[in-house]
Amino acid sequence: MSATIAQSLRDGRVVAGRNLIKIRRNPELLLFSTLQPIMFVVLFGYVFGAAIQTSDGVNYREFLMAGIFTQTVAFGSAFTCVGLADDLQKGIIDRFRALPMSRASVLIGRTTSDLVNNSFVVLVMSLSGLAIGWRIRSSVPEAMLGLVILLLFAYSISWVSALIGLSVSSVEVANSAGFLWLFPVTFISNAFVPTDNMPAVLKAIAEWNPVTAVSTACRKLFGNTNEDLAPLTSFPDRHAELLAVGWSLALLLIFVPLAVRKYRLAASR
Repeated sequence: MSATIAQSLRDGRVVAGRNLIKIRRNPELLLFSTLQPIMFVVLFGYVFGAAIQTSDGVNYREFLMAGIFTQTVAFGSAFTCVGLADDLQKGIIDRFRALPMSRASVLIGRTTSDLVNNSFVVLVMSLSGLAIGWRIRSSVPEAMLGLVILLLFAYSISWVSALIGLSVSSVEVANSAGFLWLFPVTFISNAFVPTDNMPAVLKAIAEWNPVTAVSTACRKLFGNTNEDLAPLTSFPDRHAELLAVGWSLALLLIFVPLAVRKYRLAASR
């Protein structure tokens, strides 16, 4: 078993290197994946933020940044969906099948390379946030823990997208399917606005939403919480760090075996 896992990780590292080289040779992919988060930071920070009424001294942009981070890494998982659909459609998956490599390594390599891309995007977003007034007001270890939770969530969401990418029939469908399910997940949350004024049903969904857990956990660990804007009174808010990690691990436990099984079926078609 340990030899199989070691082989999967070793082969996955090779596949991840192949995917990163592909990005280097096609820099437009990296360009547009970084322009989108910058656009969201500016739009929500200046356009929508100006329309949201807050009390004096309440910095909405600091509240916003954790939500933007979470939304962006979730949307970044669509690269996993489209990338796998593209490899499947072009027959590259069949070439991988002919090689003496672990079946899981293709998915490990894809999700790992997309995690590297997401890490770069988070760095660019952090610089953009600093430019509009966002600041980390906690200690370095707390801030680092917040980033770890954020990237763990990004990695878990990539496995959800991997399953979708292997289930659709074409890249065109993957472009839509990879993003469609993310909109309700990210917007029915506290990523951009507090949940207090939501209807009761939506509020309950939003409070237990993994995006809410990750956003709240990052706000707490970055020192960006504000009791006047969004008091942390509910059980999910008070235990957001544990919930964020729990959601990410649960998604991995569910979707890693499902995606690997789907890959075996898709590669044998």
